[in-house]
This record gives sequence, structure tokens and C-alpha cells, in this order.
Amino acid sequence: MSTAQAERLRLDVGHARLEVCPALGGVVTEFSWDIAGHRMHWLRPAPEESGFPPTDAASFPLTPISNRVRDGRFQFQNHTYEMALNFPPEKHAIHGHGWQTAWDVTDRSESSCTLSYRHDAADWPSAYEAAQRFTLNETRLTIDLAIRNVGDRAMPAGFGMHAYFIRTPKARVTAPVEAMWTGGPDVMPVDLVPLPADHRVPDGITASAVAMDNIFTGFAGEARIDWPEWEASLTMHADPVFAFLVVFTPPGEDFFCVEPVSNCTDGLTMLAEGRDGHGIHVLEPGQQLSGTVTLTPHPPR
Repeated sequence: MSTAQAERLRLDVGHARLEVCPALGGVVTEFSWDIAGHRMHWLRPAPEESGFPPTDAASFPLTPISNRVRDGRFQFQNHTYEMALNFPPEKHAIHGHGWQTAWDVTDRSESSCTLSYRHDAADWPSAYEAAQRFTLNETRLTIDLAIRNVGDRAMPAGFGMHAYFIRTPKARVTAPVEAMWTGGPDVMPVDLVPLPADHRVPDGITASAVAMDNIFTGFAGEARIDWPEWEASLTMHADPVFAFLVVFTPPGEDFFCVEPVSNCTDGLTMLAEGRDGHGIHVLEPGQQLSGTVTLTPHPPR
């Protein structure tokens, strides 16, 4: 992909900077502040070169579903749908459509921009439009997510934000959650259990201390990321539609992920089986699902 194809859109408001790359999955490539001549990154920055994968971004959108669809196949209203297995060697379809396709810039000002994406393929029950609106000021970044059913049939829907944070030795995440799904080798949920002693996110988890890739239920909408070495932190606030939280701390990596999402991993299977707790929303033609995530940094004093 050429540099032109991977052009980045930058917003600078005072000391705050946001950079997004519409062509590479509508991803965020940088969210940072200039503090006394030092650029402090609140999300892990993407590589400077063009053509990087979305998994190297600072954040990417999850739409029209969060996380995995079992074997890339699901049933909805007496129809079976097949999705591409889009992240080899992953055996399931993962993270939906939006993160692997180009988005359009549909609005831009000095402090905000809107990216949109339309999906018409037959691997989803209905055509839909997704949008991300980014609003930057000197105290926070606000991200408004939306999915609208623009077809003539009902469709399942979910969304989320796959945010990457810089891992320092003492970096911690703290969030009010109620229970956790254990996962099998393929990360699919197996059992909903009380929080294990080493996964007590409400008490704070050091990202380097435990390897996890779990989805938590009962997310109360606010998570805190602390970097004690920097004497800095960030507060993530998510609307109630984001009822689940994914925490991903892969061993040996320089990042960890904290992801507010609206549906449970494998939620489409749960919906088809008539089980509760899936978080999937069903949108009739013309209906929309929307929600807001706000990132508020707290720099060193």
C-alpha cells in the first residue's frame, strides 16, 4: 500500500494530538499530548511507516460485532451466514469487518472528524453503515460509535474499541466488573465464574504480572490505566451499552489491551441458542446502535 493510500489525518488542539488512518481500517494511529516538549503517548503509537496491520495501531474499531464468531458461521432468524476466517491461523472470524477495510472521511473540522464505512456483502443479514466520530480537546478524546441498519431485514449488532496501551513494568488496569468468562485454547468463553484471585480487575491488575485474554461481565463503564513510573494515568469512560470489558495482556509484548465492548465473545452463538448474557442487539431496518467512549488523561504534576 502506498503512502498516499495510507494517508493519516491529524488533529492538533493545543497540546493534544489525534491521528487516524481511514484507509487502514479506520484506525487511530496516535493519541498524545505535548508536555514540556516531550510527546506523551496515551495509546501505543502505530509505526511511522505506511502499510502496517491494524493490530499495530493505537486502536481499531470493532464492528458490526466484537471479538470472535465461532468458525465464521452463525444462524440468525432461520438463515445461516458464513464469514471469512480473516486472521489466520485463527480458526474463527474475528473483530468484524471494519478493521480490515478502508473508511471514508465524511466530516472534518479543526477539532473533530467523522469516518464512515458501508457494508453490503451477503455475509451479514443486512446492509449497514458504521461511523466513528472523534472529538479532541485539551482535556480528553471522545469517540462516538454507531451502526445503522440500512437494509430491509433485521440484523444483529455489536461494537467496541480495541485500544492498545503501552506496557511498562508497573502499568496497571483497574475496572469495576462482576464476573469473568474462562476461555479455552481458542479464547472462546467456556464458563462464567466469579473473579479468580489473579484476575481481580476491580482491585487492579499489573499487566506484566498475569497473562490474560478474557471477557468480563458487569462492566460499570469506567476503567483506569495507571503508569506509576510516569506518575500518570488515564480514565476510560464508556456508555452503558458497553456492558463488557476485554482485558488482553499477552506475555512478552510491549502493550496490553483494555477494550470496552457491547457484546460477549461468541455472542451470536448464545443468541441463536436462546441463552442470556450475549449482549447482541437486534436492529430492525432503519434502527441504530450507538455509544460513546471517552479517554481522559491525567499527566504528571
